[in-house]
Amino acid sequence: MSLIPVTILTGFLGSGKTTLLKRILTEAHGQKIAVIENEFGEENIDNEILVNDTQENIIQMNNGCICCSIREDLRETLQLLAAKKRKGLLDFDRVVIETTGLADPGPVAQTFFMDEEIAEQYLLDSILTLVDAKHAQTQFDDRQEARRQVGFADQIFISKSDLVAEDEVHALMHRLTQMNPRAPQKAVHFGEVAIADVFDLRGFNLNAKLDIDPDFLKAEEHGTHGHDEHDHAPGEHCDHPSHVPGDGRHHHHDDDVKSFVFRSDRAFSPAKLEDFLGAVVNIYGPRMLRYKGVLHMEGTERKVIFQGVHQLMGSDLGPAWAEGEVKNSKMVFIGIDLPKDIFLQGLEQCLV
Repeated sequence: MSLIPVTILTGFLGSGKTTLLKRILTEAHGQKIAVIENEFGEENIDNEILVNDTQENIIQMNNGCICCSIREDLRETLQLLAAKKRKGLLDFDRVVIETTGLADPGPVAQTFFMDEEIAEQYLLDSILTLVDAKHAQTQFDDRQEARRQVGFADQIFISKSDLVAEDEVHALMHRLTQMNPRAPQKAVHFGEVAIADVFDLRGFNLNAKLDIDPDFLKAEEHGTHGHDEHDHAPGEHCDHPSHVPGDGRHHHHDDDVKSFVFRSDRAFSPAKLEDFLGAVVNIYGPRMLRYKGVLHMEGTERKVIFQGVHQLMGSDLGPAWAEGEVKNSKMVFIGIDLPKDIFLQGLEQCLV
């Protein structure tokens, strides 16, 4: 049986997760989807329910999708669904997990790495994070959960952008980029999200598609994240009109969720890199939300793709370096108050 793809849908309270979920379930995409909800919100999908098996909290809907509420452990729920699929009792093509608005998606993502049985049956495709344009800035200021959800994202959908001024949306996108430059952002009206933007994004696959977004690297080089080619040090006074406090634009936010990039044309020593990454993950793992990279390693003619969530990391051989291609390493780290200098200096010392 081929692996069942899984999408994690996260976002702070009121960001529109249920609206997007309804859209996914009612879209005529011909796919049967199993939805796992941490809790059934007020916007239950009652009008579509056909069969309600209260004993196991699995609901069959008239479009062939199923819905189940987690009362126990996520692992048990996934095992139950896979077993029913194998026995032909349930028919579904993929799973969407909707987390509660206050949830940290990290432990949910880790389930797919830590548990061998789950890893043999499921493939974690991506984490989608919804951000409410009207309330996000305040939520980010006040709630670490909201910032963490952005740090974990493979794709960010910005909802309610029609309720705020255009410059406020730009300011929000700028802030999101500072927190997580590797996740594409899209302002959406939920009736209009294309299924292609939701499924099969391969955000978690250890394969060639994991190459870091080249636009992200360009933005890093300018230090501006695509913003007007105008640069100044973080926190430094700036009278550029888009930075004037009080106008809702890019004034400085000292978020604890931040990202940084390491890149080098020199090869890594595999032994040194393994020791260093093992050490930093041991110390900073709980604060390391997402990290991934494409590496030039001594002793192999192939790219090495690596990534991790918190303390769990993995690597895989990618494609061979093409003829004439410059061999280099690019790594991005997204985390909570990570000591950038220690990481960059340590990685530098792992080079051959």
